[in-house]
Amino acid sequence: MLYTEMVTTGALIHGDVPRHLDFNAEEHPVALQLGGSEPADLAHCAKLARQWGYDEVNLNVGCPSERVQRGAFGACLMAEPALVADCVRAMREAVDLPVTVKHRVGIDAIEDYGFVRSFVEQVSAAGCTTFIAHARNAVLKGLSPKENREIPPLKYDYVHRLKLEFQNLTIVINGGITRLAEIEGQLEKVDGVMLGRAAYHDPWLLAVAGEKLLGAGAESREAVALAMHAYAGREIAKGTPLRHITRHMLGLYHGYGRAKAWRRLLSDASRLAANDPSLILEAIEVAEGRGQRAA
Repeated sequence: MLYTEMVTTGALIHGDVPRHLDFNAEEHPVALQLGGSEPADLAHCAKLARQWGYDEVNLNVGCPSERVQRGAFGACLMAEPALVADCVRAMREAVDLPVTVKHRVGIDAIEDYGFVRSFVEQVSAAGCTTFIAHARNAVLKGLSPKENREIPPLKYDYVHRLKLEFQNLTIVINGGITRLAEIEGQLEKVDGVMLGRAAYHDPWLLAVAGEKLLGAGAESREAVALAMHAYAGREIAKGTPLRHITRHMLGLYHGYGRAKAWRRLLSDASRLAANDPSLILEAIEVAEGRGQRAA
């Protein structure tokens, strides 16, 4: 399941909807992650998600950014579970898509497990059956979003307790999970695992996990890169710069013998300036040890 970056209700109501919501069929199943705190606005955006073909609507109640807080949404909403419940209820009444919530296990100095337990209890009463818990507190003042992903200690046991107490809910864990063994260990205690930056920096981890845990046959890295070459050709024809595509492919050969050569070639500014998707084909030859540059 793929989740978009958080899109604010204001961006969809007042901004360029296609730019925010367009996606490719290969990305299914995909969830639109929304940021907002006005039930009516969220209901409107949930309808847009349905119109654009999304498979799920997710309300982000975990983002600690001060910019987001100024809009009165994100992690600060964990202190207002009744409002979050109203938001969930409005979206569920507006669409027949699953409505899920992503949250933290606490905010600021609140360390009590009872805080997140009460939050889940109240929001689930509004009909939310899936909770994605980032197993850290959100520090609303004094830490950057990056620091909020690294400094507050992980409390996996809080998420495990949620699953024990709410057997009827789907509980997904997020935060600090980077290896297959860790994914397997978590799945013994919760229903799912969300990966963020680990999947970005080492996307092949998803292929390995999918093959081992779901029985989904993983293609080779080369097959994936060839598919991306075809995709790049289509996107370049629409005016998308090649560099906007290759920058997200740098981790594909992470841990592979010629990963450095792959990254170097796909980061070469002079080559990228030509906007020629055949650069990806050349990088494949190098990464697979067949190209002249492989040496």
